[in-house]
Amino acid sequence: MPTPVKLDTAVLDPDRVSLLIGGRVHRDWNRYDIDSDLLTPADAWQVTLGLPDGQFPPQVTPGAPVEVRVGTDTVMSGRIDEIRHALARGQHRLEINGRDGAAILLDCSAPQFNGRRAALSEVLASLVRPLGITRIALRSPHDPVLDKVDTEPGDTAWAVLARLAEAQGLWPWFEPDGTLVVGGPDYAAAPVASLVVRTSGTGNNVLSLSLSRNMAGRYSEVNVLGQSHGTAAGNGAHAVLATACDREVGHYRPRNVVDADVASAEAALTRARKLVNDARLDGLSLVAEVGGHRTAGGVLWAPGQR
Repeated sequence: MPTPVKLDTAVLDPDRVSLLIGGRVHRDWNRYDIDSDLLTPADAWQVTLGLPDGQFPPQVTPGAPVEVRVGTDTVMSGRIDEIRHALARGQHRLEINGRDGAAILLDCSAPQFNGRRAALSEVLASLVRPLGITRIALRSPHDPVLDKVDTEPGDTAWAVLARLAEAQGLWPWFEPDGTLVVGGPDYAAAPVASLVVRTSGTGNNVLSLSLSRNMAGRYSEVNVLGQSHGTAAGNGAHAVLATACDREVGHYRPRNVVDADVASAEAALTRARKLVNDARLDGLSLVAEVGGHRTAGGVLWAPGQR
């Protein structure tokens, strides 16, 4: 299974999935799954293979750093979470599971810190660098200054990160090289492919297409309730309320969200609007199944593409 770091065969087969662990490449799987989604923290991967001779590479251990590659392209960077052996009659099966760089933020508590009048980029660095994440990119027109930032002892790093991002109408995710990005989708990016579905079957490149609309997670109105602290420029407020409505919901479905420290009514409204938009997005699912890992132009499918 393991070979030295040399991907000549991957160049010949651009869809071959391999793991780079401890300076060696592992491939030839019986089965593999790779999940990647902008809105899902900690993208995951899983591979399964047989071990007829029972030999197992010693460098493959839980917690080991991993690069998941398709051909020569890295699609995910993270660590091994779990290694599972299964023995049956005439079989020895190995399953390896892992997640990307968001896993440690999702699992671990946030570093304790209090800050005043700090730029969002500075707060992000203080939050994630103690957990080993050094590549950070803020993709926003502005680097907003936060009046006050507190972390609670029970907060995970991801919960704090998501709360900070949502307050600015942004969202965090990890890129394949392990960079933490806080930003939004780039609607100006050029489309990478066109998906074709014709009832005649001529020229189709989609194997199946499904559309689902769901009302379960949508709300006619979202109310963000909170309080703001006092600053040198003014007093705090104890009854901050902002409401955003979803006119497409035809009956009364309210949701109240409490924000213990919201900077202002404007910030509360920004969060309320984002929650409405996120719920609208979650309620619409359009799934297209295509063959292979790449577009017709040879570009790997990835979150955020058009």
